[in-house]
Amino acid sequence: MIEITSSIHIHDHEIQETFMRASGPGGQKVNKTESAVQLRFDAKQSPAINLTVFLRLKILAGRRMTKDGVIVLTANQFRTQELNRDDAIKRLTEMIKQAAISPKYRRPTKPSRNAKSKRVDTKTKRGVVKKTRGWVSKFDD
Repeated sequence: MIEITSSIHIHDHEIQETFMRASGPGGQKVNKTESAVQLRFDAKQSPAINLTVFLRLKILAGRRMTKDGVIVLTANQFRTQELNRDDAIKRLTEMIKQAAISPKYRRPTKPSRNAKSKRVDTKTKRGVVKKTRGWVSKFDD
């Protein structure tokens, strides 16, 4: 069982892992071993994830989530299967942790009357400064 937050726990049977050959450095070992991991997690059918978390997770996952609500992560950064597996699980848990945090409600505000008048005053002062600028002729000395 993977504990993501105090209220979200994912059972091991909800995660499907398939191993495949990875590209990259490693010499002949790359051609023989299946060290890359493709992790699949059905977020839509998971009892641990409610609808609001799922909707935020859908936005965070982007193209990594299928139309059916399955998150597909591929990890092939490391040379060993165990490290790639841990990396994929870590990335999945971080994604779900971010989705579990509800965004702060933004209370719409308006500038105060004093702030508006200050802004207008500074604009007029700046305009006066710019208006007084002009060409200096050689006879003005």
